[in-house]
Amino acid sequence: MKISVSKYIPDTILAIVVMFTIVAGVFLYLSPPALFPDPAWGFQVMRSMQMGAHFNLLVKPDQADISRNTAEFLTWWAPGQYLIPWFFKFFGCNTGQAAAITITLCQLLGLSGFYCFFKKIGFSPLIAALSIAFIACQQFYALNYIFYNGGEILLFAFTGWFLYGCIDLQKPGLRLFLFVLFAGWLGFFCKSSVMWVYIAGLFFLWLRLSLPQRSLSSHIKNGVWIAIPALTALITIYIFFSSKGQNPASVSGQLKLVWQTFSFPLASPLLAGFSLDDLAHGLLFHSGTPIFSQPVAILIIVVLAFISLILVFAIIRLVPNNDYKLLILVFYAISLSFFSYAYLRQMAISYEARHYRVIGIIVTPGIFYLLGQWKVGYQACFGLIWLCIAWSSFHYLAKGYRLNEEKGVRGISGFAQQFIDLPSLHQVMTLDNEYHDAEAIFAFTSNDIGLEIQHNRIITLENIADYDHINLEDYEYDGHAGPLYILLPISYQGEKADTILKFFPGYKVFTETRLSEKYVLYSAK
Repeated sequence: MKISVSKYIPDTILAIVVMFTIVAGVFLYLSPPALFPDPAWGFQVMRSMQMGAHFNLLVKPDQADISRNTAEFLTWWAPGQYLIPWFFKFFGCNTGQAAAITITLCQLLGLSGFYCFFKKIGFSPLIAALSIAFIACQQFYALNYIFYNGGEILLFAFTGWFLYGCIDLQKPGLRLFLFVLFAGWLGFFCKSSVMWVYIAGLFFLWLRLSLPQRSLSSHIKNGVWIAIPALTALITIYIFFSSKGQNPASVSGQLKLVWQTFSFPLASPLLAGFSLDDLAHGLLFHSGTPIFSQPVAILIIVVLAFISLILVFAIIRLVPNNDYKLLILVFYAISLSFFSYAYLRQMAISYEARHYRVIGIIVTPGIFYLLGQWKVGYQACFGLIWLCIAWSSFHYLAKGYRLNEEKGVRGISGFAQQFIDLPSLHQVMTLDNEYHDAEAIFAFTSNDIGLEIQHNRIITLENIADYDHINLEDYEYDGHAGPLYILLPISYQGEKADTILKFFPGYKVFTETRLSEKYVLYSAK
């Protein structure tokens, strides 16, 4: 019997992607990543809880009197970003290694979830496998091996399986009720911004169940089975978590309508699906040295928005699966509505493609389906684009991993610390070991360095753009509470350092000690 070799191609593609993910995960465990600022706050909460604080409380010196502590319930970010790594710490690894395990497992869960979802919604195993390989070549996938970004990687693990459930459920009932309820809780546990994805998925689920039925009563019945558990999940999340503090949606300004307000969400299929925002170091919200000026970046976004609309229209017109068409329409429309409103209100949501990652992912199999209908020349052009994206991502991965390995310094947390050097870290940890029972206070300019402090309290100094025109009272830490150590970069010496020392009026005399070529320690006893 003749066996077609083509049937093994999807399995081969998946095996290569999974093997790469596992091997990269092993290297990551041996040399854990650096830490993004957002999850660093989460790990500070974990540190507070390890020192005796209640759930999700960030304990820090009180600005009104630093001899006392104040506690803040951290609602800005979901708790999963530190609770899941904390679970792995019980197996004897440090925090950085626990984050490495979390990253690897979430990468595998995300890939498997989206692969199963792509097949479930009607694409062939080959298109599904090619889509997974394309996703794994994106820069956001490589970034996870350089930085632990908390909720982003957890959301990647959750979303594919959530969408799989939205397409797998065929009728109302207890199974639907429990899925909607626990998906809301689990999604929020992973990342608070999952709410728009959750709402879009449920709306798609309701439409998919209701459109084939003509009676209004069936539509209402389907809506009730979805709405009750969804409202239960949202209300309990608000009561027991979100209402206890601020979050990005609670901070807004006056209405501001600019070109990017609508064009950035419209351009999301290309910005997120082809890593264009990442490759440009952030067109509007810069993660490095910007490649394009602001006017040029806005012009590029407007053009990408127009091309994205053409792409979405082509997918909806040519891809035969109606469920997939409905999914694209619902998610694209809801993301446009949600983020345009957020940008219009100037909420604390940045112009970054990572917020639209699900849009870039779900259009991927549709793009591969279209490629199958196009001529060889277009396929070759896409292959060249894919090769460029893969090369850029691999170069980014190799360079970032090498920098973490060679220049990142590691303390008890295991993370690659980027804002302190080895002599300074050793001195800070030595001082920490000299004092117990929170006798001393350490102040740093980066919120990840405090994770290396075991026994004493920490203060993370705010990043201030203009030290010459600030109200000192807004930044003062009044009172006195034993030895105070402030670590500052050598570039702060002079007026900037003098201003920071004034943040602590209870301490009059500081001793300046140069720990290395890059850092200075100011101490007051």
